[in-house]
Formats: sequence, structure tokens, C-alpha cells
Amino acid sequence: MSEPESPAISFSDLDLSPTLLAALDRVGYETPSPIQAQAIPHVLQGRDLLGHAPTGTGKTAAFALPLLSRLDVSSSNVQIMVLTPTRELAIQVAEAFQRYASGLKGFHVLPVYGGQSYSGQIRQLKRGVHVVVGTPGRVMDHMRRGTLKLGGLKALVLDEADEMLRMGFIDDVSWILEQTPENRQMALFSATMPREIQQIARQHLRDPQEIAIKSRTATADTIHQRFWPVDRTHKLDALTRILEVEPFDAMLIFVRTKTATAMLAERLEARGYAAAALNGDMPQKERERMVARLKKSSLDILVATDVAARGLDVERISHVVNYDIPNDTEAYIHRIGRTGRAGRKGDAILFVAPRERRMLAAIERATRQKIEPLVLPTTEMVNNKRIAKFKQSITDTLAAGDLVFMHGLLEQYRQEHDIPAMDIAAALAHMTIGDEPLLLEPDRQEKRPRRSPQENPSAAKAKGGKHKGKPNTVPGKGMERFRIEVGRRQRVKPGNIVGAIANEAGLDAKYIGHIDIQDNFSFVDLPRDMPDDVFQDLKNTHVCGQRLNISRADGGRKKGSKHPR
Repeated sequence: MSEPESPAISFSDLDLSPTLLAALDRVGYETPSPIQAQAIPHVLQGRDLLGHAPTGTGKTAAFALPLLSRLDVSSSNVQIMVLTPTRELAIQVAEAFQRYASGLKGFHVLPVYGGQSYSGQIRQLKRGVHVVVGTPGRVMDHMRRGTLKLGGLKALVLDEADEMLRMGFIDDVSWILEQTPENRQMALFSATMPREIQQIARQHLRDPQEIAIKSRTATADTIHQRFWPVDRTHKLDALTRILEVEPFDAMLIFVRTKTATAMLAERLEARGYAAAALNGDMPQKERERMVARLKKSSLDILVATDVAARGLDVERISHVVNYDIPNDTEAYIHRIGRTGRAGRKGDAILFVAPRERRMLAAIERATRQKIEPLVLPTTEMVNNKRIAKFKQSITDTLAAGDLVFMHGLLEQYRQEHDIPAMDIAAALAHMTIGDEPLLLEPDRQEKRPRRSPQENPSAAKAKGGKHKGKPNTVPGKGMERFRIEVGRRQRVKPGNIVGAIANEAGLDAKYIGHIDIQDNFSFVDLPRDMPDDVFQDLKNTHVCGQRLNISRADGGRKKGSKHPR
């Protein structure tokens, strides 16, 4: 029996501009998430918004779509600014703005964050941009240089404010807010509402509309959840391997767009699978026919969008594959709920690209479950499966009997050409298989597994920016000790330093070594061959409202300072 489903509203019900609706249709967004449905009308009206919503609920579209609807493309001034805690999120949000504004001629969005040269960012700011998305440190630097002018700012968004607090950026955020026009609209989103965030909301938001979204967490215990990082293997190749080795009855594969349903279904059909597309463009009768075929086992795989699979309840569905990661956690839970129903066991597999790791973490937080990595079938496993399948086809053919005519024909051929029977059998097998090789070539990627943190002490050290055991008195191999002008009196923590260096200067966290925090300054071990532009970025990076002003501990130590012991 199907679970009750509430009637879905569409984006067209939210008074968005036709240009934006057309863009949403192109990218395959069909129905708004709860926070989008609630927030968009208020932001369209120009109201300030206080959103209590975790990562992965669809916040970006909740503020980007209504703000773009009110954007004046004819003006080259910065009209919208979004502050994010990390460079990855800044890039992600900027890309989302670009996607939604694809129909707005002359639209420009610029992500600003550390690790990029100032010159390129300054050049684009001079040309004129409508939306700036950036990390607090780099935004503040541009404002102080006079390269980022906010006199025409109409709206300001704080995304993941609690993360900014955790990473030590909240003083920078407060300074930025004080420099912005008083009459600008503001939206603040935060998963938690600690005292400091509440204070910012009271001080800078005007009679805000408050929205609280709680992520649905009801995932069935009967569903085995796994994820596969798709950076090392093409999605289709990975899916094919899973299909060859994973025992399944029927499978539901979710993709983001209507076009993708047809493309992927065609590719699976070409590989010999009974697959079909299911999307919102298909007439209702055609969709019902596809579902009926799945129930009757004339189809084994449906490739679908979220809306097309709404309320789908087919007992045969043993596996749900998120080929494209969903836009929010609600959608994920809805998707995997198509299996493991009524006490039956089910499997859910999620494909995750490197830049989608944040959504994976959001899904884990929302479901309160750790999703385990999928062990992709090896070449050997796939080949063994193929060999076993081929042998079984021989057995089945022999069991069917009625081979008298073929016996006579092959015996005649053997005598005429004086060729051993095994050679003839091998030739026939080759004819059966066709041009596609039966076995896969060994995969270069199937090397020895990466060493664990226990086996790789330097990686374990870098993970948290601090040794768990007794710290070294000298930097590790390839590392150099640096001094930064922030310490205990600024209430800095190792996580603040790691976050600032990683996100503002574009240095991967794994390259950050031992951290020793003193009263007024700290020492941190960084790569010896760090590029000069990264070094200059770190000089201007702020943590807990204080400029790092980094210097080499050996060459530029201030009088009276000591190396950490």
C-alpha cells in the first residue's frame, strides 16, 4: 500500500519570473523543497528572513530565486551579496546563481575567496557584477581596498552562519554588516542558533519572518545505505559494474533531469538491460504502463525524476540508486523510501562527486545515520560473474536438448576441415559473444588501498591540525614553522586556524601540520615550498577578527618569542 503523499506545489505557484521558471525547467527542478516553498514568497516581498535550517534543505534556491526575480540586470552595481564560511560553498552558490540566471542576458556573478589572485577578482569587479558570493576574509579585504563597493547593495545573505561562528569569522561578518546600507534586505540561515547568531539577527534584521525547517529523519532500518565516490570512475561504468555483480530484483535509478532519464535508459538498454525512462513529460497513462511493466517483470530498471516516482510502491524494487545526488535531504529520504517497504529489505546506493561531499554530510546529519562506502566490484569479480553467466548459458542450452541437427552439422564441418572439436566450440563461443570482449581489462585504479590514518601519521596529524600524541619539537619532513599573530587571548582554537587557512588561502587541510597556540600568537607548520601568493593571502587572512600577519618563525621571529616545546 502506498504511503499518503501531500499534493505537491510547483515553482510556477510561487510567482517567480517566467525566465527563472524556464531555467528551472532546463535544469530539471520540478517541485520546491519545504524551505523553498516557505521562504520564496517572503523574500519576493522584500522581507528580512531568519531561516533555521540545516545544510541540504535547499536553502540556496530559497534565497537565490526570489532575489534574482527582483534583480535589475541593466545596473552593473553589486546588488546581491552572499557570505559563506568556505570557498567550496562559495563556488557552489555562485554556480547555482549562474544556472538559475541562465536566461538573464548580461548577468554576472563572481565568487571571491582566498587562494585566487586579487588581480583577476579586481578586474571582474571593475567590469561590473550583479552578485558577489564570498568568504568573509576575502570580502573584507576587497571592501578595505575599495575594490568592492556596496553602495547599491539591495540584499545580503548569510549562509550557514553557525559555521562562520565555529570557524572564527563572526567578527569579520559583523564588521561587513556594519558597512552595508541600512535599507538592504537581509536573510540569515543557520542550522543552529547560538547566542552570537541570535545577537546578529537582533541587531541587523528588521522584523524578520522566521522559518524553521526540520529535516525528515525517518529512514527505514531495513534499508542498507551505501555511497560511491565517483571521482575515480565514470558514473556509467560504476553503475554497470554494480548491475553486473549486485543481485537485484528491480531497480529504481534517480537522475536530476527529464533529459537524463531518457539518455541513461537508452545506454542501459544498449548494454542489454530491460530499462525505461519515467519522467514528468510522459502522459499519465504511459507512466502507469511503465510501472505496470515493472510490476510484471517485463522491466527491471526504471530511470526516473523525483516527481515521476512520487508515491511509487512496487514490491519488486530491491534497489534505489541515486545516480544524481538530490538537491536536498528530504528528496533523498523520499527516494530511498521506494525500497525497504513493509518490512522488506532494500538497498540504497548514492553516487557522490568530490564537490558533493557537503550534501553527503548533510544527508548523514539529517538521517542520523552513517552511510558506509560502497566497495565497487573489482575487475576480477566482474569477470568471474561474466564467466559464470556464460557457463550457465551453456548448461541451460544443453538442458534444453534438441541438439541432434547441430551435432551432425558440426561433425560434418570437423571432417571437412580437419579442425579439433574444441577449436570449433571456441569459434562458436566467440560468435555468440560478439565484438565486445567477455572479460574486462585490469583496471589501473585497482591498486593497493590507501593507508589508514593509523598507518600514515602525517595525514592523521593534518586532519585536525594537531598531534594527538606528544608533539614534535621540530617541523616534519617538507614542513616549515610559521608564526601567526592570533592566540588564546583572541579565543582562537585549532579548528579556527585550520578553517581560515584552508578556506581563505586555498590550502588543503591535509597540508596543515602541528598547531601550538600561545597567549598572543600561535605557531603552525605548513609546507616549506608554499607559493608566495598563498603566503601573501595568509598575511591578510583574518581569524577571530584578528589579521594573521603570518611570518616565518625562524627568519622573522619577534624578539623574545620562542619555538614551541
